[in-house]
Amino acid sequence: MSDNIKNEEQDEKKRKKGLIFLILSIVVFVIVASVYAGYQLFIHYDVQQKEDVASSIAATTVAVDEELAENPIDFKSLKHRNNDIYAWLKVPGTKVDYAVAQHSEDDYFYLKHDVYSKQWSSSGAVYAEMGNTNTFEDRVTVLYGHNGYGDSMFTTLHYFEDSDFFKKHGKFYIYMPNRKLTYRIVSAFKFDDRHILNCFDFNNTKVFEDFLKMIQSPDTNNKNVSTALTRELNKDDKIVVLSTCFTNQKSNRYLVCGVLIKDEQTN
Repeated sequence: MSDNIKNEEQDEKKRKKGLIFLILSIVVFVIVASVYAGYQLFIHYDVQQKEDVASSIAATTVAVDEELAENPIDFKSLKHRNNDIYAWLKVPGTKVDYAVAQHSEDDYFYLKHDVYSKQWSSSGAVYAEMGNTNTFEDRVTVLYGHNGYGDSMFTTLHYFEDSDFFKKHGKFYIYMPNRKLTYRIVSAFKFDDRHILNCFDFNNTKVFEDFLKMIQSPDTNNKNVSTALTRELNKDDKIVVLSTCFTNQKSNRYLVCGVLIKDEQTN
């Protein structure tokens, strides 16, 4: 074999080796580049996921803080003591800070029974009658409480007869499981002894609108009316009337009327 042929075969082997090396290098580069790119993509995705979770938690926390009001009432314990308890009434500036009950069979049961033990009690409890639902979604809800038993039950609602006190205390609150209802006090005044739920058909819009006009301008000398209302009451409003007696005046009642201005979910 001549030297020229040997040289050509050697050159061909070198070219093949070089080509193989080049192909292997390209393959290795592609693999490394792919692994690196995949790793970077994974890192980015992982970081993004953590950021998204953190943002979600932060957003949830803000939403909870903004949407849920504080509820200081332990309704679980109250229900354990008496399942008739469905709400809690608090009137700032007075001693009215009581559970609210509704008996399922006897409207007058809590007139002379304790709300916790259901035992006979002369001062009774704060209660609603069966003519109302227990959701405060009726057009008018009436809550009853005694007057004249020391400063218990609704006795201190008579503080609202004082105009200065009335001006300084413009709201009352009702708590329910997972709800807080805020009422702007519209008026406080002497009324006759008519049974409000029986004498007014609040399903009739005209009757309800006339009642709203009456509580905004009561026809009595013993009255205080809010100047803080920014509008006239209307057929879509929800009213709560707190009703109690006058000492030695069997034919009269004292009413504190509030309109719902805020309905909040609670923790």
